Amino acid sequence: MADDGATIEALFSEGRKFDPPAQLRETAAINSPQIYREGEDYETYWATQAERVLWRRRWDRVLDWSNPPFAKWFEGATLNITESCLDRHVAATPDKVAYHFEGEEGDTRTLTYRDLLGEVCKLANGLSSLGVSKGDRVAIYMGMVPEFPIALLACARIGAVHSVVFGGFSPDALADRINDAQAKVLITCDQSRRKGQLVELKTFADRALENTPSIEHVVVVERTGNAVPMQTGRDITYAALTENQSAEREATETSSEDPLYILYTSGTTGRPKGILHTTGGYLVGVATTHAQVFDLRPEDVYWCTADIGWVTGHSYIVYGPLANGATSVLYEGVPDYPDKDRYWSIIEKYKVTQLYTAPTSIRTFMKWGTEFPDRHNMESLRIIGTVGEPINPEAWMWYRKVIGGDRCPVVDTWWQTETGNMMISPLPAITAAKPGSATIPLPGIGADIVDDSGVSVPLGGGGYLVLTHPWPAMARTIYGDPDRFVDTYWSRFSDPANGLWRYFAGDGAKRDEDGYYWLLGRVDDVMNVSGHRISTLEVESALVDHPSVAEAAVIGRNDPITGQAIAAFVTLRSGIIGTEALILELRDHVADKIGKIARPASIVFTEELPKTRSGKIMRRLLRDISEQRKLGDVTTLANADVVQEIADRANSMKASTEE
Repeated sequence: MADDGATIEALFSEGRKFDPPAQLRETAAINSPQIYREGEDYETYWATQAERVLWRRRWDRVLDWSNPPFAKWFEGATLNITESCLDRHVAATPDKVAYHFEGEEGDTRTLTYRDLLGEVCKLANGLSSLGVSKGDRVAIYMGMVPEFPIALLACARIGAVHSVVFGGFSPDALADRINDAQAKVLITCDQSRRKGQLVELKTFADRALENTPSIEHVVVVERTGNAVPMQTGRDITYAALTENQSAEREATETSSEDPLYILYTSGTTGRPKGILHTTGGYLVGVATTHAQVFDLRPEDVYWCTADIGWVTGHSYIVYGPLANGATSVLYEGVPDYPDKDRYWSIIEKYKVTQLYTAPTSIRTFMKWGTEFPDRHNMESLRIIGTVGEPINPEAWMWYRKVIGGDRCPVVDTWWQTETGNMMISPLPAITAAKPGSATIPLPGIGADIVDDSGVSVPLGGGGYLVLTHPWPAMARTIYGDPDRFVDTYWSRFSDPANGLWRYFAGDGAKRDEDGYYWLLGRVDDVMNVSGHRISTLEVESALVDHPSVAEAAVIGRNDPITGQAIAAFVTLRSGIIGTEALILELRDHVADKIGKIARPASIVFTEELPKTRSGKIMRRLLRDISEQRKLGDVTTLANADVVQEIADRANSMKASTEE
């Protein structure tokens, strides 16, 4: 495969396989492969799933694909998304808990569906009093408190478009996103809590607002109650805005294709992309996949550990779970405050049945060891899931064994901000799971793996992951820039002249002999070593397969002979000492697992890897270190100080020798 560079090489092999538990096959709502056959007629399938949504007026047409790639789903239908998420549950089970809130310092709140609807209506009325109406944009910049989902839902109640900016972003990033969306109001907090420290959200927001002329009002949630600057005439506290408002508010009717939210993608260079999601099709997609992938039952207590600032939080903390009438946990803080067992204590406390978390977190838990989960009874867990990036097989196995007690199916999900909902994932009562594989596309989803020329790659090969037909929750455009939407996502592997449209996800993948998909990460994380296109993920998986390694990050650095050389940064498990002998052992281990061509040219041991507050490893900073460039922006890192430590260590130690 290396001779023409046409595909990404599939090197790492994984043979373990886990069938669904027998009891789950008997009791799950979705327990027959027939659903995949139903999904082949995807328009009919999604029309059937749309019965999960409370419509005011039914659609005239399921899908309008007459102007690709700009889809219209459930055209002619009207609804208000909050009536599906709140009103119908208040009518049926008003006292059911919607959210168990757990503050980082141990404070708690319980919101029933009745409580949540009342709070949403009061804020919706308050926003209306500030002049917010249907179609206006509202920016949200908050910590993980109950007012966060309330803010999203209040916007949706009046037909306003929310644009959430992750609370870890800098003032400049916030300003860029406010200006692109031309937001009218900003909702923020005085401060947020993180790892025992206070994050000055209002202060950061004020810096951003020096350059955001569209903002007319700022609503400030008093999370800590500490004094923060308030500008007369512009700023108002959340309590002052809502305390005298009615707890009732008629929901504004919207069309299925009216905008629901704009969410800006991060981690790329240049102007951020405002991904626009609409209402009806989005809700159909997230409600369906949430219920099916997690085998949701009325008595469940579901916990997604993501931040609502990311699409995972939009889809699987707010809209999907609420549409399904679920009880969810909402946690403010980090997994290691006040100690490294905080997640496990929350699971025990609330008897969580489904856990949905990130592979980065799982690898961190591995590094800390089993002592902390062993302190707690987590037998309530039924299904455990992963989201955010590909998971390496050993982390998958650790998660299944230590957290899932060797009994919980692991649902490894692949999807993106742009897809809106999960696209590739096991159905836990049907799909046999393989460690590290997202398995197969969900019913109603079409996917393929192609080479550079757009030709489908045979089973056993690697290449570029594409989606082959529309789905309801798909992004409709990039806000204000439809040409960029076409060019970014639909141009590379489409052939419009012949009516062929394929969405390119930007990810590499391989497909094994059983048709299972294995995500290899972003294609810009593919290294070219002596003409071999090697995924960073496969080398990272091979390193983490070694019993001494907790986590690894791999990048390709420039090399005058091989084009790129593989540079690895490795965090060892607790109690393991990094030595020259271990470096040689790890290099040989990688060679044994996936071939000598993938043997790292250098290995640096580090206690931590540079990560954003959402847990993403910042490989670009590792590339800067490896190539001795000036370090890039570190403002969104959770652990910015570790970057210089790694750089100093890389410069001072001879990590390995070239062969």
